[in-house]
Amino acid sequence: MFDDNSKVILLVEDNPDDVALTLRAFKKNNIMNTVVIAKDGTEALDYLFCTGEYADRDIEDTPQMILLDLKLPKVTGLEVLKKIREDDRTKILPVIILTSSKEQQDLLDGYSLGANSYIRKPVDFDQFTDAVRQLGLYWLVLNIGPKEG
Repeated sequence: MFDDNSKVILLVEDNPDDVALTLRAFKKNNIMNTVVIAKDGTEALDYLFCTGEYADRDIEDTPQMILLDLKLPKVTGLEVLKKIREDDRTKILPVIILTSSKEQQDLLDGYSLGANSYIRKPVDFDQFTDAVRQLGLYWLVLNIGPKEG
């Protein structure tokens, strides 16, 4: 269905089970994009801003979309989102909050800080797979990004 390897997905998720579930859902939906996994907020920021272990990465090579969990170690997802939106190089990147949080304040804060979408992770694998399929269809196929316009 989707196989543009040049469109990188940054998955920011600290739970290995959720990483595996997401990758399985991508595979089941034939989403073959390169997926970069950041296990905490600091690693996500290092990747995006080419610091730390990603110092050699080209900052112009931005991901097509970011799937961002909120409850992360070191730097929270909301703090990552805030830093993304504050920087001219990353402020227009599509950020989809993909979280198990049911807190209304997280939803409000996420949108206030500029999230493009907020999705609660369904517990059921089939529902999760369908949500990932729809994400892939919209953000990787239908949506026209600023570099493509």
